[in-house]
Amino acid sequence: MADVVQERAGVAVLVCDPAGPKVATTADALDLIGAAFLGAQVVALPASRLDADFFSLGTRFAGEVMQKFVNYRLRLAVVGDISAHLAASAALRALVHESNRADHVWFVADLDALDARLAAVPR
Repeated sequence: MADVVQERAGVAVLVCDPAGPKVATTADALDLIGAAFLGAQVVALPASRLDADFFSLGTRFAGEVMQKFVNYRLRLAVVGDISAHLAASAALRALVHESNRADHVWFVADLDALDARLAAVPR
């Protein structure tokens, strides 16, 4: 499956292929943002596509990627199980908790959880 724009809960979402290339640089994140500009409001990125540096907050990679999405007014949904990363880092747990309370970057278990989150957002 290639990355594809789907309507999910009434919102255009770029659903990224789990087998696609790793997001290992900010340029990779900008490529996703560019693809989303074809009509998506949200990018649903499998956690497995994120380089390990994303989950190691000392690298600042997560902050750089998240800020790119905020700057371009796109939502980012990291989709998948990140429990191993959360168990290893209290800072990451705090980041995920705070992100999920806001509107720009969400961490969700699966696409069904994303659908529920999108349905709950006022338009």
